[in-house]
Amino acid sequence: MAASVHILGPQFSNFVRSVQYCCEEKGIAYTLGMTLEGEPVGLRSPAHRALHPFGKVPVLLHGERRLYESVAICRYLDAAFDGPALQPADAWARAEVDQWCAVLAGYVDQALVRHYLLELVFPKGPEGRVREAEVAAATPEVARMLALLEAQLGEQAYLLGDALTLADTLAAPMLDYLANLPQAAPLLAPHPALAAYLERLRERPAGRRVLVAPSFD
Repeated sequence: MAASVHILGPQFSNFVRSVQYCCEEKGIAYTLGMTLEGEPVGLRSPAHRALHPFGKVPVLLHGERRLYESVAICRYLDAAFDGPALQPADAWARAEVDQWCAVLAGYVDQALVRHYLLELVFPKGPEGRVREAEVAAATPEVARMLALLEAQLGEQAYLLGDALTLADTLAAPMLDYLANLPQAAPLLAPHPALAAYLERLRERPAGRRVLVAPSFD
């Protein structure tokens, strides 16, 4: 099947993976990578900034259309393509999904990925060492976000009930990366519902295709 959309961005980006997960759930054919019409696009290069003025990823390319910001991209994919609905029809339920998408793309991503995970994966200290003080400072907020997600889950299969939504496509890559860090094990240990939730996300066909060991090249 010919690809119908292209996701501009490296596959190791958690937000690129969220859009990829959304495509997999919807059955949308796609290509992926830092290319435009087959030509390489350098991160934050003029060509990249022409597509995304802030030099971020992902950018969705659909025919002549260009769309950036992960939540907007996922909402568009859900609305524009056939496949299982990832947003409820009910206005209040949809607003709750929107709320959690905003929480995940903002507060949770900042705590888990930007301030904690990236410090461990791409250390910025002298001689490439982890800045332990930065990790220690970030840890309480990671714990708070995990407790928040565990409380939201309760006994539900997914964040907003028994059906997967766009909120879950945003949460999946963040939690998967975190769970693969040995340093994060004590933070995840008090949250068995969250661990079971992550396994459900990993075991879905989309999870098996998207949540794979990354190459950071």
